[in-house]
Amino acid sequence: MPGQMEKDFDLIVVGTGFASSFFLFSYLQRAKAAERILVLERGKRDSLDWQLENRASSSLQYNSLFINRNVNKGWYFSPGYGGGSKIWWGCTPRNMPNDFRLKSIYGVGKDWPVSYDDIEEYYYKAEEIMAVSGPDNTALFPRSRPYPQPPHILSDPDKILQKAYPDRYFPQPCARAREGTRNRNICCAAGVCDICPVDAKFTVLNELDYIYNDPRITLSLESEVKNLNINGDSAVSVEYVKNGAREKARGDLFVLGANSIFNPFILLKSGLDHPMLGKNLNEQISKYVRVELNGVDNLQGSTSITGHGYMLYDGAHRSEHAACLVESYNVPHLNGLRAEKGKWRQRVFFKIIFEDIPSPRNYVKISDENPELPETVYVDFSDYTRRSIEKLPERLDELLKPLPVEDIIISEKVNFTDGHIMGTTVMGKDPETSVVDKYLKHHKIRNLLVLGSGSFPTCAPANPALTLSALALWAADHL
Repeated sequence: MPGQMEKDFDLIVVGTGFASSFFLFSYLQRAKAAERILVLERGKRDSLDWQLENRASSSLQYNSLFINRNVNKGWYFSPGYGGGSKIWWGCTPRNMPNDFRLKSIYGVGKDWPVSYDDIEEYYYKAEEIMAVSGPDNTALFPRSRPYPQPPHILSDPDKILQKAYPDRYFPQPCARAREGTRNRNICCAAGVCDICPVDAKFTVLNELDYIYNDPRITLSLESEVKNLNINGDSAVSVEYVKNGAREKARGDLFVLGANSIFNPFILLKSGLDHPMLGKNLNEQISKYVRVELNGVDNLQGSTSITGHGYMLYDGAHRSEHAACLVESYNVPHLNGLRAEKGKWRQRVFFKIIFEDIPSPRNYVKISDENPELPETVYVDFSDYTRRSIEKLPERLDELLKPLPVEDIIISEKVNFTDGHIMGTTVMGKDPETSVVDKYLKHHKIRNLLVLGSGSFPTCAPANPALTLSALALWAADHL
């Protein structure tokens, strides 16, 4: 290829978000001093100061990088150095043990090829890196060690629900600092967590930036990966564009750590077609609920999302309709204040997050309109989830009885997006029905790992960042 540059590396990593950074955290601990590692990042290093000044997480417009065929369904991400860590809210619940065996226990969805016990150690390692705050007195997800930081303070409505449901309602596990760290301040509870103004939530920029200063790593920013070159059952090189020029780098081991839109796109552009590649694009489905209270004030908590409710999550009902997770907001500009005299804080705002059953009718493909872009095709979420949404009014009436409720207002529509792009490179034991194995190695191309929440066989209500980070650590440990 005219003008093409070629370089040799032991490891080539695509992306600098959660998956890539947690993989490198573990990999570097065992890598040789002479190891040569290339990290390719499509975007720039947009500092927190830049983000705050420009009120944007990235200097790249994310929605210009792909074609979305459903204007009623959004897929939100932040390209550039640090990836999704720049825009997440820092919510870090673990998946529950039964989330990994949905088919075996409830007869729906699929079982994961890994169990909760397999990755519990890696959950803790990820929580330690993120300095997660959380409660230790819940048996819903068994822990080998306590959380690194104490739990955040609950609001008064949360405390009432915790008393009523002591084993299923507790402070949300989160990476929004309850105590300051060397690199982060205490959470300000202002509720503008997508770009944290006080740098309290975990990001790659504030806690893992040192990784990319390791002398073994060459970080190439503004480098758009186009494809991998495959020879037989091995990847041999990656092609990317930097400063308008097409370049190539040869490597021994390749790791894709982009998101669930771009990982399958790169694989498809590399000629690695598979019946499941790009399929099962999904995320949780959510609704907001506003509850007017009588005589109980809100907004006393120490972070933006305080309460975490599992009353509607696990149980026999999952055989018929979806589990859901309850989040309680502690944010005046989201909750809104009541106009009635003496009642301005007597309102609580919940987010109800439903799991979904991934479907191959929702997928990522190479765009026919512009083959240089991926295209998302999303038809709808499952009837399994819809049945749970339909039951929500009656279930909330019973669930919220411990509170002095005046009125419950459920949003009419489901939310446009939850910012969690999953599916498309599913993990599994059978190479015929999955793209990667339990260690996130490509079934056919054994020197290629495909990280991230694209590997998730099912879509639990829990936020995916902690699980995908734990799996990246797990994958690095099992090379």
